Amino acid sequence: MLFRAVLLCAALVLSQAANPCCSNPCQNRGECMSIEFDQYKCDCTRTGFFGESYTTPEFLTRIKLLLKPTPNTVHYILTHFKGVWNIVNNLPFLRSSIMRYVLTSRSHLIGSPPTYPVHYGYKIWEASSNLSYYTRALPPVADDCPAPMGVKGNKELPDSKEVLEKVLLRREFIPDPQGSNMMLAFFAQHFTHQFFKTDQKRGPGFTRGLGHGVDLNHIYGETLERQHKRCIFKDGKLKYKVFGGEVKPLTVRDTQVETIYPPHIPENLPFALWSEIFVLVPGLMMYATVWLWEHNRVCDILKQEHLMWDERLFLTSRLILIGVNIKIVIEDYVQHLSSCHFKLKFDPELLFNQQLHYQNHIASPFNTLYHWQALLSYTFNTEVQECSFNQFLYNSILLEHGLTQIVESFTRQIAGQVAGGRNVPMAPQAVSKTSIDQSREMNYQSLDKKPYASFEELRGEKQIGTGLKALFSGIDTMELYPGLLEEKPCPVAILRDNLVELGAPFFLKGLRGDPICYPQHWKPSTFSGVVGFKIINTALIQSLICKNVKGCPFFL
Repeated sequence: MLFRAVLLCAALVLSQAANPCCSNPCQNRGECMSIEFDQYKCDCTRTGFFGESYTTPEFLTRIKLLLKPTPNTVHYILTHFKGVWNIVNNLPFLRSSIMRYVLTSRSHLIGSPPTYPVHYGYKIWEASSNLSYYTRALPPVADDCPAPMGVKGNKELPDSKEVLEKVLLRREFIPDPQGSNMMLAFFAQHFTHQFFKTDQKRGPGFTRGLGHGVDLNHIYGETLERQHKRCIFKDGKLKYKVFGGEVKPLTVRDTQVETIYPPHIPENLPFALWSEIFVLVPGLMMYATVWLWEHNRVCDILKQEHLMWDERLFLTSRLILIGVNIKIVIEDYVQHLSSCHFKLKFDPELLFNQQLHYQNHIASPFNTLYHWQALLSYTFNTEVQECSFNQFLYNSILLEHGLTQIVESFTRQIAGQVAGGRNVPMAPQAVSKTSIDQSREMNYQSLDKKPYASFEELRGEKQIGTGLKALFSGIDTMELYPGLLEEKPCPVAILRDNLVELGAPFFLKGLRGDPICYPQHWKPSTFSGVVGFKIINTALIQSLICKNVKGCPFFL
């Protein structure tokens, strides 16, 4: 009996022993391998570092580190010296060279093919082959670690509702210092819903989307069946209906497409949109309508060049709109978010001499960091009324006032500031709380690897830094999502450094790896010839609005 008791005690002690990899001992992208119960080994193959925890740089690595500027230095250079950048932007060779460096340096930070699926801390085949998984760049914190963030911090994280209420919820509306408007806010939401599609039934580690990139399934439909319900099957055009003198998408009654509407909504309001959330928000319905108009406009242009085409008009117009989307996102949207004076450029030929994977796999941290509810205002203004968040839902104001007036109103209304904390409005607070809860379910690592030594440094002020200390034991146990939103605001930018540094590699890698950017695809013949190719290469968000909306309201 005594011997048996000793064995049970030993087993209990061993079962409670901390996984040696919980402390993240392997630095510089080294991978930790636990050996027996209390030892580890670092695999730092091709990292350029050596030593017990691989913190000592090799000679060439040391030279590179000495020459490589810090992210803060790069951001400062890009957002200052406007006169110098004006010269660079007007020298095509120099601009192309810098853009090539931006693309390769950013996107090389993301593993390709994907490294880890969401729930595994080691490589498995399904990380790249199973498209129902989100992927991730860093492994999760192991389940057998003594604390949620590894070995440091409290044994339990603070209640997510308490985190939301104390550091994220809005006290008063903080406008974006850059003057970004609600058109930008809804563009961000509309564009990303084609690839952020968490499968709530299976859990936050899974996506129900069939694609992981820019395929415009939020415009055309995820499946061929849903796509066919949108097509006229004549001249390549999408179906539409006229409401109040304006072309709008068809209703659910017209198409028999399943959508999520409460029973009290009148029959004329449920539109047949291709993302469930679009039926809620007029800002998303607005962009769905603009892209409907643009598709049919492009079909008319191609029809003049190819009189015998029919189905091919539809399929080629979709390829053109994919190119238009990517160009607008890089040269207008990402350009605005970055706040830099260097003019970004969409040109797939810049990377034709690089080894690329022309396929993307969406990462769960990218999905998490993209929850920018702070962009939304308390109310939404039209020329004749001010709508609360609840009055704004289900597209009634779009039918009442018309798309042109809604676009004009959104161009005048300033969006909220994302960075700086305390700017998430009450109405969508559940979405932010869910982001925190799901991050915990997926065992995200902390904000520890980011360049802040204290909460005060993160926040740029002592008062809220002290409040964070009451929730988290230290900056190295700060959760990722609240930490990104809490970062001190920038007087000239809508986002702050960490959001840009973490988000840009995912964004640029996904855009540059789209199949239409492949050398065998990126040529005029793919897009019906010179005319279709020109539509892509001259696309801008302002021209998209001007060609489809009366009065040509200013986008940004």
